[in-house]
Amino acid sequence: MKKCKICKEFFEPIYSSLQTTCTKPQCIISYAKRVEEKKSKREIKAMRDRVKSVSHWRRDLQQSFNAYIRERDKQRPCISCDKPLVGKYDAGHFYSVGSYPNLRFDESNCHGQCVECNQHKHGNLIEYSLRLPERIGTIEYHRLHKIKNEPLKLSLDEIKEKIQHYRKLLKSLK
Repeated sequence: MKKCKICKEFFEPIYSSLQTTCTKPQCIISYAKRVEEKKSKREIKAMRDRVKSVSHWRRDLQQSFNAYIRERDKQRPCISCDKPLVGKYDAGHFYSVGSYPNLRFDESNCHGQCVECNQHKHGNLIEYSLRLPERIGTIEYHRLHKIKNEPLKLSLDEIKEKIQHYRKLLKSLK
C-alpha cells in the first residue's frame, strides 16, 4: 500500500511500483500539473541564469559570502566593540569594499560586526584594527596589508564556483 501524493489516501499500485497517485482522475491531473510547474520553474531559473550579467553573479557571490561570514561569527562578539552579536548584524570589512575590491571576498578581511559599529560608526576601524590581529594573527594581518592593492579579476566561472563554495560552507555550519 502507498499513500497518494494528492489526496493522501492509501492505494494499491496498479501500473507500477513507482506510481505516486491513486487512480482518481483529479489526483492524476493535479499531480501532472504540479510536475509541469516544477519543470517550468527549473526552465525559468535556467533561462534567468543564462541572461544574468557578471555584476548580478558578483552580487549573488557577495550575498553568499556575507551569509557565510555571519554564520561563521555567530557565536563570537563584534570585532569592533566586543558586544555579543544578537539579532541583525553585518559582515563588516576591515579594508572597505569600495576602496579595496580585491579584498571583498577575503575571509580574513571580513568579520561579524554589529550594525552600530559597521553602519553608524563607519566600521569603527580604530577598534577593528586593534582586535583584528588577535583574531586572525599578526602574520595574516600583515598579509592583508601587503596584498590590499593587488588586482583581483574573477571570471564568471570562478564567481559561480565561489558561490557554490560559500553555500556549501554555510550549509556545513548550520
